[in-house]
Amino acid sequence: MKSQIIPALDLINGQVVRLHQGDYAKQTTYNDNPIEQFASYIAQGAKQLHLVDLTGAKDPAKRQTALIGQIIEATQSQIQVGGGIRTEQDVADLLAVGANRVVVGSTAVKQADMVKRWFEKYGAEKFVLALDIHISPQGSKQIAIHGWQETSDLTLEAVIDDFQQVGLQHVLCTDISRDGTLQGSNVALYREICANFPQVQFQSSGGIGTLADIEALKGTGVAGVIVGRALLEGKFNVEEAIKCWQNG
Repeated sequence: MKSQIIPALDLINGQVVRLHQGDYAKQTTYNDNPIEQFASYIAQGAKQLHLVDLTGAKDPAKRQTALIGQIIEATQSQIQVGGGIRTEQDVADLLAVGANRVVVGSTAVKQADMVKRWFEKYGAEKFVLALDIHISPQGSKQIAIHGWQETSDLTLEAVIDDFQQVGLQHVLCTDISRDGTLQGSNVALYREICANFPQVQFQSSGGIGTLADIEALKGTGVAGVIVGRALLEGKFNVEEAIKCWQNG
């Protein structure tokens, strides 16, 4: 499978937003038409999109599943969806409205056995494990959970090893010190984990601010590059990002 540029949108109450470092108090609203936004990304050549339901992440009773279904139907696109996925019903609902993959984060760390059963029931290809990490001064990749408010005692490698038993295919890995900063990705991290786990398709996330940041990820082995804020702020567009990624 060819590696891809994956444009990302975060939604709160139907609006496209960004949180700084996961903080709901530091919210920037960009527009109130996610369908239009995604349609523009697809028109420019995006094949896979990434959507985070921040309302649902905060309050599962307010999941924006119907809206997500409308976005998928209107754009006829491949969209992987996450945001506080806690139950099998969440998974079933998102697959039912057309998500091509469900992105699971903290729940996979806290309730690994339950999530492994989902892999077995729905197929490993339907899931992306979203693993956010704090890298310690000693270089240990500690998993952060619950919107980064806690660090678990598990490492990135331990979680990947565990889920490889049920056929893990997709991992979205974020070095949270880079997220939303536009300071560039942690290129060394992606190079290392792609080499250590060649059978997993890694998606890089966090820090993309310029086309040079995309360029820097070439050759690392990542299968996808998630780009969010930089697109919304017009640092470059999807077409330019794809061209940069595919050339050379």
